[in-house]
Amino acid sequence: MHQAIPYRTCISTGARDRSHAGGTAESNGADPATVATVVSENAVVIIGRRGCCMCHVVKRLLQGLGVNPPVYEVHEDHEAAVARHLSPHTAEALQFPAVFLAGKLFGGLERVMATHISGELVPILKDAGALWL
Repeated sequence: MHQAIPYRTCISTGARDRSHAGGTAESNGADPATVATVVSENAVVIIGRRGCCMCHVVKRLLQGLGVNPPVYEVHEDHEAAVARHLSPHTAEALQFPAVFLAGKLFGGLERVMATHISGELVPILKDAGALWL
């Protein structure tokens, strides 16, 4: 009988490793600059707390639209540093899960859901280069 291979939900990343499309990366002590690099290299990125169910909700919504975004999970110890690094010029604090489109902060779950319901999300994803319909 064959043994099942265990499923890993997180891919550990170091300073040189990058999240792959649709994968999940974990920031095990990685510096905030690594997170910024992941954001700049992908059309759509979801960044959230490790084990956050809302990250899964956002990912499933985007997958339903044909986008396969990487999810970068941040350990709570590094949460504040990552938030400061990703939004240094905004007055409000970055809240997780945060969705980045074309390297810019789009918003959280509420903004993604609101634009999806209003029908504006698909054109925004096309403009970001995440959809080719």
